[in-house]
Amino acid sequence: MHRELKYSQAVHEAIELCMARDRSVYVMGLGVPDPKGIFGTTLGLKDKFGAGRVLDMPASENGMTGVAIGSALVGMRPIMTHQRIDFALLALDQIAGQAANWHYMFGGQARVPLVIRMIIGRGWGQGPQHSQSLHAWFAHIPGLKVVMPATPYDVKGLLIASVEDDNPVVFIEHRWLHNITGDVPGGLYRVPLGRSRVAREGDDLTIATASYMTLEALRAAEMLAEEGLNAEVIDLRTLKPLDEAPILDSVRKTGRLIVADTGWRSVGFSAEVVARVTEAALDHLKAPPRRVTLPDCPTPTSRALADFYYPSARDIVATAWGMMGLEVELPVMQETAGALLDVPDKSFTGPF
Repeated sequence: MHRELKYSQAVHEAIELCMARDRSVYVMGLGVPDPKGIFGTTLGLKDKFGAGRVLDMPASENGMTGVAIGSALVGMRPIMTHQRIDFALLALDQIAGQAANWHYMFGGQARVPLVIRMIIGRGWGQGPQHSQSLHAWFAHIPGLKVVMPATPYDVKGLLIASVEDDNPVVFIEHRWLHNITGDVPGGLYRVPLGRSRVAREGDDLTIATASYMTLEALRAAEMLAEEGLNAEVIDLRTLKPLDEAPILDSVRKTGRLIVADTGWRSVGFSAEVVARVTEAALDHLKAPPRRVTLPDCPTPTSRALADFYYPSARDIVATAWGMMGLEVELPVMQETAGALLDVPDKSFTGPF
C-alpha cells in the first residue's frame, strides 16, 4: 500500500518499531523527551515506553556515551541522539577509542551494538560550532559504520538495520531532510548497510553523493537534462562500509565523475571516492574527476554568507559543463532573493 511519510516520521517509526520488538533497545540523548522531540523524531516515545527506556541526559556527552557503551557490552542496544554532530566531539574518545575497538581488542568476544544519531546541516545561523559536517572523521575509523540516508524510505530501513547490527553505527541525518516526504512501507523492513543505489540513470556523467546533496544532485541532473546532458546519480547511503561497485560501473559507462559532498574539500570523503575511482577505473575516465564541496573555511553564521558557502545544484551544473568544456548561462534561482537563504523551502520549520 502506498503511504507517504516525512523523513522525520520515518525515523520515529523505525525507533518505535525497534523498541516495541526488542526490550533491549532504549533511547537516550539531550532533549529526547523534549516537547519538540529532536525534530519530531522522538515525540511520544516516553509516554509509550516509559522513562526507563526513553532518557534525557545531562550535557555530559563523554560520560553518557560511556554509559551507552557499557550497557551495549552487557546486552542492551542503545540509540544515542545528538542534536548536533558537533556535540559528539565531546565523546570522541568513547566513540573512536572505545566503541570502535572493543570487538577487535577482545578477539570477537565483545560487541558494541550502539547507534549514535548525529544531526548535521545548515539553518538559523548555526555557525561554525553547530553545523559542521564531520562524517569523514568517523568513516576514517576502523570499527565504526557510518550511514547517511537521503530518503524517508532509506532512513527507516537503514535505521532498523543499524539498531540490529552488532557494531557501533554513526547514523547521520541532515536537518534539511527531516521535512521531505516519500513512500515508506509500514512494518519492519531493512535496507542493508553497505549498499549504494542508483538514484537516477544516465550515460554522460556520474554524480556520486550522499545525504542532502543527493537531492541537489537530482535537481542538477534535471537541469542538465534540459540541455541534453544525461547524468547518473549514485546515492552512497553508507560511507562505511562503502559500496564502490555501482560508482565504478557508472564511471566505466559515463567516463566522467563529480562527487558532491556535504563536507569540506581537503582530506574529505569526496577525495576518498575520487581515489577509489582513479585506482580502479582510471582508463575509463575521459576527464579529471571534479568535487563539489564546502570551501575550506569555518561555517559562517551570516545568512548572506551561508548562501555562498553551501554548494547547490547550480554548482554541480556549472562543474558538469566545465568538464564538458562548455559554457552555459544558468538562470537565477528564486532562493537567492533573500527570504529562503537559511531554509530549503517554506515548509521547513522547527526550533533548532
